[in-house]
Amino acid sequence: MTTKSPSTRMRAIFAAVAAMSLATLTACSSDGSEEEATDDAAPAATDTADSTTEPAETDDAMMEPVDVTVGLIPILDVAPIYLGVEQGFFEEEGLNLTLELAQGGSFIIPSVSQGDYEFGFSNVTSLILANATGVGLEAVGPGASTNGTEEDMAAVLTPADSGISTAKDLEGKKVGVNALANVNTATISQMVRDDGGDPSTITYVELPFPDIVPAILAGDIDAGQVVEPFRTAGVNQDLVSIGSNFLAMSPTFMIAEYFTSSDYAAENPETVAGFEAALAKSFEYATDNPDEVRAIVLTYTRMDEETANAVRLPGWPSEIDAASVDLQAELAVTDGTLTEVPDLTALK
Repeated sequence: MTTKSPSTRMRAIFAAVAAMSLATLTACSSDGSEEEATDDAAPAATDTADSTTEPAETDDAMMEPVDVTVGLIPILDVAPIYLGVEQGFFEEEGLNLTLELAQGGSFIIPSVSQGDYEFGFSNVTSLILANATGVGLEAVGPGASTNGTEEDMAAVLTPADSGISTAKDLEGKKVGVNALANVNTATISQMVRDDGGDPSTITYVELPFPDIVPAILAGDIDAGQVVEPFRTAGVNQDLVSIGSNFLAMSPTFMIAEYFTSSDYAAENPETVAGFEAALAKSFEYATDNPDEVRAIVLTYTRMDEETANAVRLPGWPSEIDAASVDLQAELAVTDGTLTEVPDLTALK
């Protein structure tokens, strides 16, 4: 496994995202069964010096691990895939993974379209918006979901003395999010509507997750939406949560998915099947071994051990939640990001 950090190339890719230059990604793999060679039926040897027939190579000898790159975000949600590599689940499927870190899903989709990544991780809303433009992406497994309890890993944070205690109180306020016109703005706006407020009065401010808590503390924004470990970091600095925008949608709200391109999925079904199988094992392992999740995040994030032991873990479902995909498409239409719900078949 190789892990790389964001680069100048990735900043160029972000510019491509801003220009709505999205496309597809590729992946490759192979699988085979052992085929033994035998010389029982070989003809009798002659006196010709080079007459010896060499045994055929087995399929296992000929099959090389398939190198694939997976675009990830350095957050708690992707811990299972790191555990899966460590446990050998992907190697068992003949895959050699390079795990490449990016700032967000909006970076990963264009990287996939340029052929830099074979698989990617992104929030569902970004995938819906990409497919609506004809990019052609296909989900290969769930990414992360709410954990089904009030102890959710996401939160809208604000200072204790801000006067903001409910979603409706966000009316007229500046709220930090990691991406505009996406899953966080859509779910916060719906949370405000459900509380009887008018989300059109909110000013959303786009900031990277690590910058949201400092911006709240500095008074640059009134509130901000964060996920772990930034939720715990904010609470440790006396910020308070007015609720989880994800949990407000559903106890099993699926936020993200792993994906590949529709074309490559059709052309390389064995690779995709192998990735899906290893990913499912990784999710099951992470769910059953929370202590190992907390340990592995120290290897690919800047999280310290104390924070890792305190963060709330997301849910890692065994299958894609179609209802969450439908809801995010409907919210995109409600917010005017889309004019109509597109075909969502490839993302379910």
